[in-house]
Amino acid sequence: MSSFNWKRSLGRGESEEGETKMERRMLGKTGAVLSVVGVGGLVPTGEKPSRVSQIVARAVDRGVDFFDTGPCYSDSEELLGPALRPYRKSVFLACKTDGRTSKEALRELHQSMRRLETDYFDLYQLHGVVTLEEVAQITGPKGALETLVKAQEQGLARYLGFSAHSEEAALALLDQFDFDSVLFPFNWVSWHQGNFGPAVLARAQQKGVGILAIKALAKRKLGEGEKKRWPKCWYVPVDSGDEASLALRFVLSKPVTSAVSPSHAEFLWWACDIADRFEPLSREEEELVAKSSEGLEPIFTKDRA
Repeated sequence: MSSFNWKRSLGRGESEEGETKMERRMLGKTGAVLSVVGVGGLVPTGEKPSRVSQIVARAVDRGVDFFDTGPCYSDSEELLGPALRPYRKSVFLACKTDGRTSKEALRELHQSMRRLETDYFDLYQLHGVVTLEEVAQITGPKGALETLVKAQEQGLARYLGFSAHSEEAALALLDQFDFDSVLFPFNWVSWHQGNFGPAVLARAQQKGVGILAIKALAKRKLGEGEKKRWPKCWYVPVDSGDEASLALRFVLSKPVTSAVSPSHAEFLWWACDIADRFEPLSREEEELVAKSSEGLEPIFTKDRA
């Protein structure tokens, strides 16, 4: 079992009728408290506006208050803006920039604010950092980090974070700036078969940085020529409720604030169901997860991400 004291860190909200809501956790040292399941940026893409409004309303009703998006997700921002309008003051809205220079990041910041119909973000993040060269550019003169810091000073972003797709980039960013959060692929197969994630989790926890998870429900790489079952997934996700439960509980049994749901709304509802009855993995279940990952090709590994 993880040394994380989940009983002390988890809380359940209640509606006015006293109905139990989804568990929520503190985001690092920020004071913000988020639902343990978040809505990922790909969920709205390609859907009709009415469908996105239904998804958002149902998610909020289920107790989800964390929404993460960005300009990289096709039409996600344009669709989420109107759908989130009735709930903007009660949700935690995170957005990202792919910009690596201050100019690029500033352009995307204001573009995203217009599309999402908001005058601030609860969390603004650097997106998908992979190489140390990117880290150097981002944190150097006229790098994107300058825009993030100014956005926070101007009240356009409450908190600052980043997402990374390699351990070396994540560790370098954690060491070079006092970020509020890290969004990282914490995943059962990559953890056990790729040794991918433990070092980042430990460093973030050591620094008191809020830990957010992506790819919790990923299973393995898509084989060459293999037909996608889920069009918006670039990998093969879990394919049963039981497998999804072990995968998500593996992540939420660690000191992770929230896990962002992938691609399709079906996975979001699975995640909500699992969160409603969440219990940390037992030792036997941890062994089962590790055993089940054998023979699967991880989507990320420590040496090649």
